[in-house]
Amino acid sequence: MHRLFTRVARRRGRTIAALTLALTLSATATACGGDDASAGDGSGDDTTAVTVGVIPILDVAPIYLGVEQGFFADEGLDVTLETAQGGAAIVPGVVSGQFQFGFSNTISLLLATSEGLPLTVVADGVSSTGEEGNDFGAVIVPADSDIKTAADLEGKKVAVNTLNNINTTTTNEAVRKDGGDPSTIEYVELAFPDIIPAIQKGDVDAGQVVEPFLTIGTSSGMRAVTDNFVQTDPDLTVAMYFTSEQFAQEDPEVVEAFTSAMNESLDYAQENPDAVREVLGTYTELDADLQEQVILPRWTSEIDVDSVELLSELAVTDGLYSEQPDIDTLLP
Repeated sequence: MHRLFTRVARRRGRTIAALTLALTLSATATACGGDDASAGDGSGDDTTAVTVGVIPILDVAPIYLGVEQGFFADEGLDVTLETAQGGAAIVPGVVSGQFQFGFSNTISLLLATSEGLPLTVVADGVSSTGEEGNDFGAVIVPADSDIKTAADLEGKKVAVNTLNNINTTTTNEAVRKDGGDPSTIEYVELAFPDIIPAIQKGDVDAGQVVEPFLTIGTSSGMRAVTDNFVQTDPDLTVAMYFTSEQFAQEDPEVVEAFTSAMNESLDYAQENPDAVREVLGTYTELDADLQEQVILPRWTSEIDVDSVELLSELAVTDGLYSEQPDIDTLLP
């Protein structure tokens, strides 16, 4: 994401200005993390320091809110949030012990499990709102595009932030459900901040984006053709918090404390959207208008197991792996 700063900053207009603000998410959130964080005893006799790998996106607002509200301190945890470019980078960080906990999308965790990486989910992360036309992720196109429905994406060039992951899998499913053939889609991998400019230049026909890029795109005149998360499953568990099996076995009390605080944070975020929008200003540089306009996802302390199983099945359909991993070893 960082390599895109210079390119986007050169662009003009309201949309690009908003993009520039969004790009600073990564740098600002990185500044919130500590370079010297490590697991072990904290400053107090009863406090344990843990580092959590997160992605600088609004999806992780609950954990920032939970730290601010003291939910983790109440559980005896001194939490440091350290940012990474994506969930795929966080997985090895958790396995290696760089992070005691991490945040990653469900497909990335399923892929890691299918490859034998010893991971254990400890809490839900973020879920679809389940509301068509009001979700935090969608496939967008220019206003004058001839792409009107998900099926119209057949044979088109579509940008996604990561190939062969949750955004391709859910877009494919949306196209299938609309009667199209997703095997004909040419996916192009671009970082989220590059997707809207690529659509504007005509380099791609459409792009899958999440907030705040969805609001940035639609506010500049683009329109959504499918809510790929909602179309896959209204209760889709999009991402989860996890740890390594080794850490879970060695420090079960810490894992239990983290899960308790994380669940409290998720429920608090869901019940207090104004607090969520406010906390966004503490770890991002989204301007106040954009903080108010973005569509918030749904946060819940309950993992929707059926949706995780569905994603695992769709991963086989899309050829991400040939045999479904044992979900029971991944989920709590």
